[in-house]
Amino acid sequence: MITEARRAPRRQAAEMVPVHDFIADAPIGRLGNLSETGMLMLASAPLVEDALYQLSFALPDRHGQPTEIKVGVHLLWAESAHGAGQAWAGFRFLTISDEHRQRLREWVGEAHMPA
Repeated sequence: MITEARRAPRRQAAEMVPVHDFIADAPIGRLGNLSETGMLMLASAPLVEDALYQLSFALPDRHGQPTEIKVGVHLLWAESAHGAGQAWAGFRFLTISDEHRQRLREWVGEAHMPA
């Protein structure tokens, strides 16, 4: 049995969730997994090690309607992925509104609820 060692539960993105750098006004990847404290992203644009970014992505609510989430993040690590020009990147959330943090909690929690 594998025990989850992370401090915050994570949820895998079952569908493609694009991630947008709203300072550069450009798409930079897609969501891999998400917790209320950070995220894993499959980057399709070059990233700067140890940099700060302002990112946005949309999560569906219980009715399938998208809710845009905006976060300030710190790039903790990045490593090459199998696809050319792609990298896995781990981010820690630095800034997020209370409303968006609550939506993240709900979205992550939905994955752990019985069907």
